[in-house]
Amino acid sequence: MKILLTGKDGQVGFELVRALAPLGEVVAVGRADCNLLDADALRALVRRVVPDVIVNPAAWTAVDQAESEPETAFGVNARAPGMLGEEAARLDALMVHYSTDYVFDGAGQAPWTESDAPAPRSVYGSSKLAGERALAGACARHLILRTSWVLGAHGGNFAKTILRLARERERLSVVDDQFGAPTSAALLADLTAHLVRQYACEGAAAFPYGIYHVAAAGETSWYDYARFVLDAARAAGKPLLAGPEDVLPVKTAAFPAAARRPANSRLDTGLFRHTFHLRLPPWQEGALHVLRQILERGIDA
Repeated sequence: MKILLTGKDGQVGFELVRALAPLGEVVAVGRADCNLLDADALRALVRRVVPDVIVNPAAWTAVDQAESEPETAFGVNARAPGMLGEEAARLDALMVHYSTDYVFDGAGQAPWTESDAPAPRSVYGSSKLAGERALAGACARHLILRTSWVLGAHGGNFAKTILRLARERERLSVVDDQFGAPTSAALLADLTAHLVRQYACEGAAAFPYGIYHVAAAGETSWYDYARFVLDAARAAGKPLLAGPEDVLPVKTAAFPAAARRPANSRLDTGLFRHTFHLRLPPWQEGALHVLRQILERGIDA
């Protein structure tokens, strides 16, 4: 099996290089050798590799910047997945793509299901939804995994930001009215590898294509998540100016931003679990595993 992997330098892409390696030949590309805004180059890449599977974690994730640069956001998050989908269809290949809870409006408290109507409230969310639709329209053999609050030892994320700020400040203010489940990049990568293997074993005709919600089990707020991060750092003996007790809960309105953040990022993963017969562990398990790696390497690694 030959697998084309984009976004190898991102949080999920970095873990996918490892997770997909046992399944066959992985051709992994990053920004330096794959410009998702260059349609001709993108098509040429796929036609040169001739993959059996395309895995596309690459995305424009600068949520606030997307508000002022919508053309770039839609180019990377919408048009590129559509083009990759067209090439995958031409090759009868599987395409795995990742999306986000930002395709919903973030209202209410119930976890979002795959049948809920999308209603993005930001350019980022709109571009990711457009990417889902472009891919689904271009390639029947598609697997779209919506996730949220991704956490990895490689790359930037909320946990690293909290650890850095806790070394610089004696008090931190973190929003307590947004809820979701921190989901480790390693978990997403390992699950993806399992699905690709199932596809290879069962065959294209039997595989359950479509959109699935994939996130760690449970839920938390950014405020409680921040306290969890600092508690782990303290338990590891790391010197901090601010500990868990020094985190102050505030409302979203205290942090005006260009893009609206969803208050409800909860995802119902029942369809994924029942379809693929897989367990999604509590978010604390994956978060603690990643935090140990971050604390061992240093947050700047």
